[in-house]
Order: sequence, then C-alpha cells, then structure tokens
Amino acid sequence: MTIIHWFRRDLRLQDNTALSAAARDSGGAVIPTFILDDRLLRGADVAPGRVQFMLECLRELDAGLRQQGSRLIVLRGDPAMALTRLAQDTGAGAVYFNRDYTPAALRRDTHVAQALRQAGLRVQTFKDAVIFEQSELLTGGGTPYTVFTPYKRAWLTRLSAGGRADAQPLDAPALAPLPAAWMTLSLPELPDVAALGLRVTQQLPRGGESEALRRLAEFKAGGALRAYAEQRDFPAIEGTSRLSPYLRFGAISPRQCFAVAVSTLSGDFPAKHSFSPAASDKRKEGADAWISELIWREFYAQILFHFPHADTGNYRREYDRLEWGSSDSALDDERFAAWRAGRTGYPIVDAAMRQLNQTGWMHNRARMIVASFLTKDLLLDWRLGESYFMQHLVDGDPASNNGGWQWAAGTGTDAQPYFRIFNPRLQSERFDPDGAFIRRWLPELADVPLEYLHAPHTMPPHIQAQAGCRIGLDYPAPIVDHATQKEESIRRFSRIARQDG
Repeated sequence: MTIIHWFRRDLRLQDNTALSAAARDSGGAVIPTFILDDRLLRGADVAPGRVQFMLECLRELDAGLRQQGSRLIVLRGDPAMALTRLAQDTGAGAVYFNRDYTPAALRRDTHVAQALRQAGLRVQTFKDAVIFEQSELLTGGGTPYTVFTPYKRAWLTRLSAGGRADAQPLDAPALAPLPAAWMTLSLPELPDVAALGLRVTQQLPRGGESEALRRLAEFKAGGALRAYAEQRDFPAIEGTSRLSPYLRFGAISPRQCFAVAVSTLSGDFPAKHSFSPAASDKRKEGADAWISELIWREFYAQILFHFPHADTGNYRREYDRLEWGSSDSALDDERFAAWRAGRTGYPIVDAAMRQLNQTGWMHNRARMIVASFLTKDLLLDWRLGESYFMQHLVDGDPASNNGGWQWAAGTGTDAQPYFRIFNPRLQSERFDPDGAFIRRWLPELADVPLEYLHAPHTMPPHIQAQAGCRIGLDYPAPIVDHATQKEESIRRFSRIARQDG
C-alpha cells in the first residue's frame, strides 16, 4: 500500500519516526509531502526569517529525496483537502505524520485526521518531536508535572528504567523511486520567501539537515559541549549549540542531540546515570547542563498541552488581575518601541535586542534579561514580548517561547518569583564582564571605557566627548529607573499575593 508521509516539524530523513514507519509498512512506497498552509504563512506572528529558514530546510529535504529517485510533493492550501486530493490522484491508502502538541496544531490535526478517515484513508500518527510525550510522564497522582526539577528527575528515571528505546535514533529509511508520472506532476514548486509576500532583513543561519548535523558534530568536537555548563551564560562566547532553529523545524531530532551528549560521557547511556551537576568531571557537567535544556523543551511542550489556557493567558490565573503598563498609554508605546529597537539606555538589553533584530536569534541568558526588563522594569504585558519574539525569532517555538516569557514575568509554571528581579546592570557586569557582547552589537559604545560601559549615562561629559558617545544623542539615557520600577513591580505582584493569601 502506498503511504503519504506528511512532513511538518520533522524536515529530515534521518531519525524520522513516521517516515521510517511509512517506509517499513509500504515497502518504501512513500509519497513525501509538505503543505504550504496560508493560514500559517499569513498569521499575526509569522516571522519572515523563520519562513526562509523553513524553505531552506525543505529544499535540502527535496534534494535528499531526489537522490533516491523520489521528490518532495509540495501542495498549498487546506491540509485536509490537499491530502485527500493527493490520495485520490495517487491511490495512496494511508497518511502518516508525526504528532505536534500546541493547541493550534492539535485542533488542525484532529480536523485533518477526521476528514481523511471519512475519505476512507488510514491515519497513523507517531511520537517524534520529543523523547517522552505528555502522557508518559505524570506524577504518582496521575497529574502533569508543573515544576521542572521533579519533571527532570522523572524524565531521567524513566529513561534509566527502560526507556532507552525512546532515545535511540533511527537510520534514514530506504524509499522506492516515485513513478515517473508523479515526478512530473504539475504541482507548486517551493517558492522563495518574497513570492510569499515576506521580506527578510536578518542575517540567518543556513537551514537544512546537513547543516544541523554539522553543527551538532562541531558542538561536540570543538569542546563547547564539554564546557557548556561554564560558558552557556556568557553571550559573547560561542558556548551554545545554536541548534534551536533546527530543533524547531525538526532538521535534527532531540534523540540525535541526546545521543551526542551521552556519547561524551561513556559512549553509551549508563543504566543508573544521575547526571548530577555537582559532579567534578567537567565533561559530565557540560552534558548534564545541555541535557537539562533538552528536557526544559519537553517540559514546556507538555505544560502547553495540559494547560492550553497558557497559550494566550497567564498560566497562573490569579495574575489575570495584574495591572500592566502605566496610566499613560502613549508613554507605554514609546517605551515598548525603545525596547524593540534596542534604545532603552541599558546596554545589555539593547545589545540583545539588536542581536535579535539583525540575526533572528538571541542568546538564552539575554532572552531572560530582556524579558525581565520588559515585564519588571517597563511593567509591560509579557504577551507583547512573546509576540515580538515570535515575529523575529528563527527558532520561535510556541511552547518554549510562551514558557520562557511567563517564567520571566512570574506568571507561569515554576516561574521566577515575582520579588526576584534581574538588575540589568548587574547582569551585564556578571555575564559580559569585558563588554565584548555590548561592543559587538552597540557600535556607538565601542570606545566607551569599560568602567562606564555597563552604565554609560554615568560618564562625565569630558569622557563622553573622548569616547565619541554623547548620552541623549549618540546613545540614550536610561528610559526608566530600575530601582523605582522594581519597587512598583513588587508592589503590584504582592498586592495579588496578599489578596489570595
């Protein structure tokens, strides 16, 4: 039986669960398909850079398929209608795809599966984007985990106790050549991003499975994985994998990442490995820290699955009563615009925002800093920042983005306590001590002496003249006073805490 494999967030040939199952069940007679859904391409939070990156992944996927005598069948429109027509045209009897877990994806997939089954097609879905799904890790009472540390402990325990098959990568399947008639079907070609009405201004990484695998190998061989625990918080250092865009589109799988992390330890996964971050072995510390980040990704995915209200609202509903902004909406708009442009007068915040605007990516420590600044210093609703990130991040993932923003705002699960607020100057001095990150992204501060770099507004006038950086002209003075805004933020959160206490 010919089987359609519907590619979505699994744009790779290696370790693709549904694709391998389709090849096995059909003897290789698989129709590889991707659907350009205009509802997504024209959504409010579409990021042109993310679309361009996706198209690059798709082009490489098509090239890999053509090496086997196949091709990527590109359709456009409503997935249920497009897949039904394709099955009728080709005689396919089943559609296989890997599961997605966001509220919007679940609604779409339920509708598609119902329509396909009504058309007489067999539909099978598979676990692929995560190592453990939401129903596989529950508390003793059968409820979802809402605190990360117990979730991580359960994740590792399940893996140690017999879940190793869940983390074992699969080889790329052998696919039969498509019939000549299907290879020449008059179907939409992969467009460029401009043809979709989008304009990309960012300098983006190259997309595709081969680039993802190259980066993963370099992350291990170059020593960054080994030093990850020590270097990951310093945005000026290339201390992270930069694999998040590839995980976002499935150009690489979490199983492949996990296997590489484990291989730095002993070449195999020890049955009772604790991954304790307190270990003296630096190699072990790095692997543990990176594995924790992979687990955070799955933690946020299961949170959004179990608590879909968090997709658009506060996970902690009591904070629906929280007051955002000031009494002056024009001032709030002005401050939000300064935050977006990287013109707040706080160099670490501004450098991070310019990194995002220019590259479609932001270092994770910097993401926490700018999110805290928007919600606790500017007192603006986290949803404004969440949406802006989704419109600009090449790795924009609904669950991880939502979880990270609500963590910083103090409204989410296992969130930063509302009274612990990042001081942007101290964060800057600690995590960019020599100012390399700031100088890279804020050229107007290039000649500012280090003693003033983290707070340029404290420069005396003659130092400003020497540095060629006049505060208020070349670089802004701080748009808010951190101490004042911190006090106001705590007041607003504590008022709700008192009401509920």
